[in-house]
This record gives sequence, C-alpha cells and structure tokens, in this order.
Amino acid sequence: MAHLETLRALFNRDLNKLKLEIESYQNEAKIWLVSEQILNSGGNLCLHLIGNLNTYIGAALGNSGYIRHRELEFSLKNIPKAELIAKIEETISVVDAALSNLSEEDLEHEFPVFVFEGKNSTDFILTHLTTHLAYHLGQINYHRRLLDA
Repeated sequence: MAHLETLRALFNRDLNKLKLEIESYQNEAKIWLVSEQILNSGGNLCLHLIGNLNTYIGAALGNSGYIRHRELEFSLKNIPKAELIAKIEETISVVDAALSNLSEEDLEHEFPVFVFEGKNSTDFILTHLTTHLAYHLGQINYHRRLLDA
C-alpha cells in the first residue's frame, strides 16, 4: 500500500473511532464533564480535533476555506451530541477529499502552512496529524470510560 493510501486509511479509521467514542457516551451531559485530574472534556477534545484537521488538511491542502477559531475549541460547551457527530462526519469527508487530491510526490513537497519551527514536508505534517488524532482519541476514550460511568 502506498504511503498516501496508508495515511488516508488511518485518518478514516481514527475519525470513525472518534465518532464511535462520542456516540458511546450514555449521558450526553458527561461529554462536557471535567474533573480535578481531567481538565479537557471529551467534547472539547473532539472540537479540537475537528478544528485541527479542518485547518491543516481541509484548508491547507484541500482549499476548503475553513477558518479556525482555536480558542472556541476549548471554551465552547454543551454542543449536542448529534451536532458533534455531524461535525465529525463532515471532517471525515473533508479530510478524505483533500487527501484524495494528493499524489505520492506531493508528500515530498513543503507543507503549505508554517506549523512548527522550520520547514516540514507534507508527509511529516500528515504523519504528525495522525499521531495527534490518535493521542487525543485515547484521551477521549479514557474520559468516557472514567467520567461517563
């Protein structure tokens, strides 16, 4: 499998797992719960992932026109579960469409947006974004299992 197809498969897999995690909350209000030990709610982590991927894949690579409001990813609360799920589904489509338009050669090019210090390849940034998604997906899973009991 080509590297680009691997990246597409990983984003699709983990965004669908994100959708399943949000769907799996039994008590919708607990999506937004925080505690002394868990400072970011599952809902806010979900919004953060949606904003991150729509910015760096949707807008930067897919020219979607998405405008990020990062501060709202952590300050918005009590968005209905159905709306979060719809946003995840939109993100799945946006990410897949943007990645579908790339070639293996495009992965070697410099990423069009400055993300970290120094220049990075598109491959590096996309690989980083897969690990960022997986990291926060794990946090959401623990949040749900600990606080939605």
